[in-house]
Amino acid sequence: MSDKQELTVDRILTDLKQPTIDWQQVLENVISVFDCSTGTLHFIDQKTELLQLQAQKGIPPFLIPKLSTIPIGKGMAGIAAERKEAVEMCNLQTDDSGVARPAAKETKVEGSIAAPMLLDGKLYGTLGIAKPVPYDFTEDERNSLLKIGEAMSKALVG
Repeated sequence: MSDKQELTVDRILTDLKQPTIDWQQVLENVISVFDCSTGTLHFIDQKTELLQLQAQKGIPPFLIPKLSTIPIGKGMAGIAAERKEAVEMCNLQTDDSGVARPAAKETKVEGSIAAPMLLDGKLYGTLGIAKPVPYDFTEDERNSLLKIGEAMSKALVG
């Protein structure tokens, strides 16, 4: 990760310490830092244990109903939540592992990653970002995304 990206990640972490958080803006900043085109932010509903869409960018409108509520273990976000670790695909369009849901291919993205938002081992949600080209996220990028997810979790706890 470049120094410029590192500074921007630090800025996101600082923004997450503000009294009021604009989650849409946080997501858009994360998308920008990682040079991605789309992203989703889901928070876990502790009562239903379902992931609920909090913010999104670049998702076609007809797909929003399909990703508004995600069960743990379904799709990239649900599997990241279940495993409590980042789930990544170099090219979502050609993946045949079954991790990505069929509708996910309709986003037209390729390189994608979903990271759990964890604090002290407890799940607070997932953060997913994607690029329009095949891409393998680096270990530094995965770690930065997990660090951002932890900061988001702290912000949710208050």
